[in-house]
Amino acid sequence: MIIPEEGKLLLINKPYEWTSFDVVKKLKYLLKPKKIGHAGTLDPLATGLLLIGVNKYTKKLNELQNLDKAYEGIIAIGRTTPSYDLETPFDSEKSIDQVTTDQIEKVRRSFLGEIDQFPPAHSAVKIEGQRAYKKARRNEEVRLKARKVTIRNFKFTKIALPEIHFMVTCSKGTYIRSLAHDFGQSLGVGAYLKSLTRTSIGKYKLEDAENLETLVKKITPAE
Repeated sequence: MIIPEEGKLLLINKPYEWTSFDVVKKLKYLLKPKKIGHAGTLDPLATGLLLIGVNKYTKKLNELQNLDKAYEGIIAIGRTTPSYDLETPFDSEKSIDQVTTDQIEKVRRSFLGEIDQFPPAHSAVKIEGQRAYKKARRNEEVRLKARKVTIRNFKFTKIALPEIHFMVTCSKGTYIRSLAHDFGQSLGVGAYLKSLTRTSIGKYKLEDAENLETLVKKITPAE
């Protein structure tokens, strides 16, 4: 693959269990660009659209990062984990026998619009220069400040308890893991994010992205 002088924007479908930095590192090794970076981090257990800016396109990454993002995934109610997803073991379990669809719908509506949201303790947010997840993994106390985020659309496409399949469109800085956790707290039984795929960033769509493995095969390493 030849990267033009003006740079290029790559749309990548991030693989499961890869960090966003892993993808950037792989492409940096293969393409050997002057500059490379990504807009909008995805958690290791999430898949979906990742925007990679190469060379002069890195100047546009901040602008791209500010765009609304859309996701689809599965929230599982009745159990929780410290990381709010499957990266850490379950730490609590409650019966969901009394949960009704009316309750689920009422809680769903309460998250629409601007909300205060705390990032997960197991996140890349920096506390005194150190990533929060590093402190959390050492079982140290993690105190994070709430931030204003906007949930523009939050709907359920399938309810088969304990799983709730959802679609969400939100502002930058929104943690879908926190949304899942907070949803479970409001429901009174706890919840965690079982799976997540980012489907769009602004006008850029996952359907137009390339699988990383396919892209790597197209790239001839520089001599």
